[in-house]
Amino acid sequence: MIQSAPPLLLMLLLCPVSSTFQPALVLELAKILLDNYCFPENLVGMHEAIQQAINSGEILRISDRKTLAAVLTVGVQGALNDQRLVVSYEPNFMPPMLPSLPKEQLSRLIRNSVKLDTLDNNVGYLRMDWIIGKETTAKLGSRLRDNIWDRVAETSSLIFDLRYCTAGESSGVPIIISFFSDPEILIHIDTVYDRPSNTTRELWTMPSVMGKRYGRKKDVILLTSKRTIGAAEAVAYALKNLKRAIVVGERTAGGSVSVQKIRIAQTEFYITVPVARSISPITGQSWEVRGVSPTVKVNAKEAVVKAKSLLAIRKAIPKVVQNISDVIGRFYAFTDRVPSLQQRLQLTDLFSVVSKEDLAARLNEELQMVCEDPRLNIKYNQDDAPIEEEDPELYNGLSHVALLTELVDTTFKVEILSHNTGYLCFDKFVKSSSSGELEELMAKKVWEPLKDTNNLIIDLRFNTGGSSTSLSLILSYLQDRSKKHHFFTIYDRIQNISTEYDSLPLITGPTYGSTRGVYVLTSYHTAGVGEEFAYLIQSLHRGTVVGEITSGNLMHSKTFPIDGTDIAITIPFINFLDNNGECWLGGGVVPDAIVLAEEAVANVYEIADFHQGLRFLLERTGEMFEKYYAIHEVALTVGKELLSKWDEGLYWSVVDFESLASQLSVDIQETSGDHRIHVFHCNVEPEVPHNVPKIPTAEEVGYMIDALLKLDLLPGNVGFLRFDMMADVEVVKAIGPQLIKLVWSKIVNTDALIIDMRYNTGGYSTAIPLLCTYFFDVEPLQHIYTVFDRTTNTMTEVMTLPQVMGQRYPPSKDVYILTSHMTGSAAEVFMQAMKELNRATIIGEPTIGGSLSSGTYQIGDSVLYASIPNQVVLSAITGKMWSTSGVEPHVIVQAKDALPAAQRMIAARLQSREQRK
Repeated sequence: MIQSAPPLLLMLLLCPVSSTFQPALVLELAKILLDNYCFPENLVGMHEAIQQAINSGEILRISDRKTLAAVLTVGVQGALNDQRLVVSYEPNFMPPMLPSLPKEQLSRLIRNSVKLDTLDNNVGYLRMDWIIGKETTAKLGSRLRDNIWDRVAETSSLIFDLRYCTAGESSGVPIIISFFSDPEILIHIDTVYDRPSNTTRELWTMPSVMGKRYGRKKDVILLTSKRTIGAAEAVAYALKNLKRAIVVGERTAGGSVSVQKIRIAQTEFYITVPVARSISPITGQSWEVRGVSPTVKVNAKEAVVKAKSLLAIRKAIPKVVQNISDVIGRFYAFTDRVPSLQQRLQLTDLFSVVSKEDLAARLNEELQMVCEDPRLNIKYNQDDAPIEEEDPELYNGLSHVALLTELVDTTFKVEILSHNTGYLCFDKFVKSSSSGELEELMAKKVWEPLKDTNNLIIDLRFNTGGSSTSLSLILSYLQDRSKKHHFFTIYDRIQNISTEYDSLPLITGPTYGSTRGVYVLTSYHTAGVGEEFAYLIQSLHRGTVVGEITSGNLMHSKTFPIDGTDIAITIPFINFLDNNGECWLGGGVVPDAIVLAEEAVANVYEIADFHQGLRFLLERTGEMFEKYYAIHEVALTVGKELLSKWDEGLYWSVVDFESLASQLSVDIQETSGDHRIHVFHCNVEPEVPHNVPKIPTAEEVGYMIDALLKLDLLPGNVGFLRFDMMADVEVVKAIGPQLIKLVWSKIVNTDALIIDMRYNTGGYSTAIPLLCTYFFDVEPLQHIYTVFDRTTNTMTEVMTLPQVMGQRYPPSKDVYILTSHMTGSAAEVFMQAMKELNRATIIGEPTIGGSLSSGTYQIGDSVLYASIPNQVVLSAITGKMWSTSGVEPHVIVQAKDALPAAQRMIAARLQSREQRK
C-alpha cells in the first residue's frame, strides 16, 4: 500500500465544474474513509488537502451524478492504490437485511450450499459454497455433525471443493481449520484489524469441535477458482500455509475480510470500503487483493480430475518410501550409513510432493544431505530406461592360445616413440585368465619391448572400461618385485565380501620398476576401469595423469525400479578402497596436468623433461635450508624429508615450476612447522627491499602521528593507544619530541593503559628495546629477549635502555595489550617480551607466529625462490624459541571482544583494590 495519499481530488480539479453539488459531499466522503478505511496510515494529510482545494474555489462541479461517482471512484482508487474502493450513485438502494432464519430454513440453506460424496478408494468429496459461521453452527450443531463432519471424518482422504464459494462468515474459518488440526496444540490462524472499532482480533483453532476431527495425517486437496472469495480464501490460505492442504486450481479472487457499503451523509451516494484487514501470523502477509495462489495450477474445470490423480500419487508415497528403504538396507555398500538413511526417509516432510518427479527429487535431496554420496541417486525416469554399468564378466579371458594371441594383438598397441619413450595403448581391460596364458602373451608382446625405455606412456584416452581383475597385473609390472604392495580393496555388499588386491608375487617377464616415469593419458571418454587405473596411479604415487577429466560414470552401482512407479534408485553396492583405505566415490579423475586430449602426448615430453631435473632442485632446496634457515636441526630434517617424498613418488603429481613451488611450500611448512616459509615461482629475479628507513620531515611528522596512532582517554582514567606498525628506531628518535608532546604526555599519567596491537602486522624490530624501556624502572636493566642470526651465527641479547626521553610508565600501573590473528612479526616480539617479564596482560586471539628477518634465496639457477626466516627469537626467561608458534594471550577472546574484556578486567581490579583499602 501507498505510504501517504496525495490530495484525493487532484483529478477532479482538472474537470469542468457546476454549482449543483456542494463541497460538503467530498468532505463527508473523506470523513468516512478516515473513520472506516482499514489502512488509516495511508490517509495522512488527506483531509487538509481537500480543505485547501475547497478554499481555493476550484471544487469540481459536475452536473451528472453518475459521472461524479465514477470520477470520485477513479480519484479514490488512484490515490490509495486500492481497487476495492468504489463510489456509486444509487437513488433506489436498499441495504440488505439479513434475517435470523429458523432452523429449517437454515437446514435448507446448508443442503443447497454443501454437497458431500464418497468416491472410489474411500476418497471424500466435500463441496462448500458458503462458509458456515459460528451462529449457524450453534443452531444446527447436531445436524452439521451427523450429516457433514462425522461422515467426512470417516474418509481416507478428502477433496475439499471451494471453487464456487462466494459467500460465508469469517467466524466459520477457525471451525474449519480446527477440524483439520489436532487439539493438543492451538494454532494462531489470523489477525484481523477492524477500523471502525479500532480493535485487533486474533483467530485461533479451537480446543474442541462438534464431532470428529479429520486430524493432520490424512491428505486434503483443496480446490479453488477465480470465483473463490472472502472467508473461503481465508480457509484456503491458512490450510495451505499450515501445510495441511494442497491447493489445486486457479488463483482466488482476492477479496476482503470485511467490506461495507456506507451512505455518504444524507445523499444518494455510497462508498464501498474495506473496513478490516487480515495479516497471517504464519507468513506475515495476507490473501486480500492478491488472492491465494494454488500449489498446483490448473483450469478450475480440471481441478477434480487433477485432485484424484494427485491423491493416487500421494497414496503410493508410503509404499515407495518403504521400498526405497528396503533396497538401501539390502544393497547399500556403506552399511554403517543405512540406519541414518532409513530414519531420514521416514522423517522426511513430503507434504509439498505433488508428482512422482517431486517425490523422486525430494527423496534424493534428503538422502544426499545424510550420505553425501553422489552414487546413491533417486530419479524419475518416465522416458529413459535405467542405465546400468557394463558387466565385467563380458570380458572373460579366453583359453585358446590362438584366440588369446589375436586378443592381445588387437587390444594392445605398443610403440617406441622419440627420446626412447615407450607407448602402450589399449581401449579395454581384459580379464586375467586363471591359466596364466594371457599373462605370458602380455609379457612377451607388451612388457618385453618396453622394458628398456626411459619413460612410459599408457594411453587410456579411448578406454571405456572392462574387468578390474587385470588392474593388479598391470600395476605389478609398474612396481619393484622386492616388496609387496597393496593396491586396492573391493567390498561387495551383495555378497558381503571384501577382496584385497595386492602386487602379484610371481609375474612373467621383466617389470618396469618404480623409478622411471609413467604418464597416463585420459580424456572425457575414459571410463569404468580406465578411471580406476588413473585414480590408482595417483593414489599409489606411481605416475602422472595427463589429459582431460575422465567421464565420471564409474559408480559401482545397480539401478532398481520401484514397483508400480517410474521411479528408480541407483545403489552403489561396491566400495572401491584405495591403498590408503579411502573409499573412492567415483565422479571422474582430475589429471595432474589438465590439457586437451589431443595435446596430451606433446605435454608428456615437456613434463618428462621437467621431472628429469626435479631431484636436483629438491637437493638444492635442502642445501639452501641447511645454510640459511635459523633452526639448523629443523633445516636438516627438511632436506631429508624432501628427498624421502621424492623416493616415495610424491612429486610425480608436480608438472611445472608453479605446481612445484606450491608443493614445496606445503611440504616444507608441514615438516618444519613454520608457516612463514614460502617458495614462489618468478621468471624475473625478485627485488630485495632495502630496509633503510626514511626519516620524516618536520611537516610530515604531524601527519604521520595522526595517520598511524589513535589516542583516547577511556572512563576510569584509562589510556588507550593503538598503533598498526612498528617503526624503525631512528624514525622514532627523529620524531621523539613530537611523540612525547602529542601522544605520550596524554597517557603517561593514566591509572591503566590499553595498547591495541590487533591490526599491527609488524615492521622494524629495532625500536622494541626503546618501547619496552618506557614500562620498566631505570635499574636494573631488563633482558628482553635474545636473537640468533643464522647468516652470521651470532647470539645477541636485547636489553632495555638506561635512558629514554620523557617519563616512564610506572611498573605499578597495569598495562593491557590487545592482539589478534593479524598481529605479527616485530609486534609479536614486543608483546611476548612484555608478557614474559610480567609487565602486561595479553588479551585477544593467539598470534600466527612471525619472524624478525627473512631472506629471499634462489633455488639453484632455477626460477624458484624461497623466503626463509634467518633469525629466531629466544625467550629471556627460558632460553627457548617461541617465534614460530606465536603469542598465547593470557585471556583468549575474539579480537572484536578484546577491548571490552580489557575494560571489564580493569574495572574488576580497581574495585578489588578499593575493597582492600
